Amino acid sequence: MVIIDILKAFLIGICASAPVGPIAILVIQKTLSKGHKAGFVTGLGACLVDTVFSIVAIFALAFAQKVIEDNKEIILLAGGLVVAILGWRMAVSNPFRKIKAETESTSISIKDFLQAIAMGFSNPGAILVIFALFAFFGMGNTSPHDWKVAPIIFSVSAGAAAYWFCVTALLNYFRKRFRLQTIMWINRIAGAIIVIIGLSLIGEGLFRVILLGKPLI
Repeated sequence: MVIIDILKAFLIGICASAPVGPIAILVIQKTLSKGHKAGFVTGLGACLVDTVFSIVAIFALAFAQKVIEDNKEIILLAGGLVVAILGWRMAVSNPFRKIKAETESTSISIKDFLQAIAMGFSNPGAILVIFALFAFFGMGNTSPHDWKVAPIIFSVSAGAAAYWFCVTALLNYFRKRFRLQTIMWINRIAGAIIVIIGLSLIGEGLFRVILLGKPLI
């Protein structure tokens, strides 16, 4: 039973990372503009977010779902704003400067990791995906004193990390075939898509508050 749960958790980590959302677009942009290392570090930021959400889901699924539902409007507005700002900064960034800096230094930027964390925590969809996956696989509602869940949480992280490693490695392979001008347009388009996602979250929040009369707090 423990082995089966660990395999389920590994699949949850992969499935949680697979949907094409703000995080995936960010990882793609970082990989194509800065290389495999930067893309994978960005993916690890998303992996950390999924791990935190998994801990919440496995110990307090019902409670967390109620908190999110009771505060959905403020989460949509604040999260949408953060996502839109990150998308805008991505759209107006200069990939030529990033690639030049990469040739001068091979150090990993903590900024990529933190950007993924900020975007992950501000995206309500990421939380709901994790909760839905845990409910689908029949996991959750475990006692916080049951440390047997540690391998399960680790497996979720391992699944997410394995997914992002493979995706960024594949993208980095094709990256060598892109011209700098193409990478610039990928930056702009990816940033614009993320801005649209952020604005749609804000729009949904405003719709719930203004038209449906839902209170912010």
